[in-house]
Amino acid sequence: MELDLKYGSSEVSLSIPSKAVDLVHSEPPLTVDSEKFKQDLHSFLHMWEKRISSVGIVVSDKTRLCQYPVYLPLLTEVLSEFGVDEKDITFYIAYGTHPVQTKEECLNSYGETYNRFRFVHHNSKADDRLISLGTTVRGTGVKILKEVLDHDLLITFGAVLHHYFAGFGGGRKLLVPGLGGYETILQNHQLFLDFENRKLREGCQSGNLDDNPLALDLEEINTLLPKRLEIHAILNSRKEVCEIHFGTGYDDFRDTCDRYDLFFRSSEERQYDMVVASAGGYPKDINFIQAHKSIHNAASFVKNNGTLIIFAECRDGIGNQAFMNLFKLGGWDRIFEKMASRYENNAGTALAMIHKSRRIKIHFVTSFDKETCNLMGAVKTSPEQAQQLITDETGDMALIENASLVYK
Repeated sequence: MELDLKYGSSEVSLSIPSKAVDLVHSEPPLTVDSEKFKQDLHSFLHMWEKRISSVGIVVSDKTRLCQYPVYLPLLTEVLSEFGVDEKDITFYIAYGTHPVQTKEECLNSYGETYNRFRFVHHNSKADDRLISLGTTVRGTGVKILKEVLDHDLLITFGAVLHHYFAGFGGGRKLLVPGLGGYETILQNHQLFLDFENRKLREGCQSGNLDDNPLALDLEEINTLLPKRLEIHAILNSRKEVCEIHFGTGYDDFRDTCDRYDLFFRSSEERQYDMVVASAGGYPKDINFIQAHKSIHNAASFVKNNGTLIIFAECRDGIGNQAFMNLFKLGGWDRIFEKMASRYENNAGTALAMIHKSRRIKIHFVTSFDKETCNLMGAVKTSPEQAQQLITDETGDMALIENASLVYK
């Protein structure tokens, strides 16, 4: 069959054998519209205990957009109906450790709301703007942007989605790591690593919140965070908001995660000799740090010594320039040795990539050069070479058209 796989903002045409099993997700139904959103928001605001005069709204950055140009004007409209003046509404972009966006990127991400309201670009390394909220039992010192504590009402608004080591993104992650201090983020993320046994912690998996030490740390952090209204969105493959769930507690977040699972968690237990996958196009393949999540998902469906062909443009490069230095340390043990003395951002991602490249062959259709791919344990592959590999494959094969969404 002929198929167009998403690659950046374009597509790559492939001929896929009819024997290939298409691993797909189901699309969530469209259950929300503008009026329903405003009505539900009204209901929650009427129940808010304090008079609302100052509002802080936390939104995701460009890597996890949530149809903000549509919904942010509705949100501010309802707040205005509650008597909140525009000058008393502040938006916070939950970058975590991601780079600050340009004005153009912000206008594309948030629409005209970006010009009308004050937006704060969070800098996790600006220690003078952080406040300490305590320390978790796992040793994470929780620091957060102190300005968000000054509002009568704090709102987080973002998409719930699976995360390859935190279990799920969205919800509590908009505040930490989204508005967290740099050291807080590193301390939480290093829970992905078992330093004593030099391996990745098995519980740190997509969709797992129960025996996942990193997710459990985030759950404890949640108890230290300010009370807030959380707006959880579930998106379809076209990045459209299909469902919106309002909540004020961790149980509400978990309920939304369970709902998300119904659409995007695969029931397929089988593994294949070859998996051909797209990261889902821009922005899911905006850089390697984002594309790796799709590589991770797709690799779980590949047999030991099998082959993964992954299409991910990575137009913005790696996503963290220090990341590539980790691959130059000399391998698995050397990375663990260095991280034991001082954890570095995205070290878990580097080790996860090494783990996969040891187990399977990864052919990377990407904008990266050959040397960069080799350093990460992958083989730079052209679309034509990918097609030849597909044509020559004699074993069983699976296809994933959007590996950013489908996971085990």
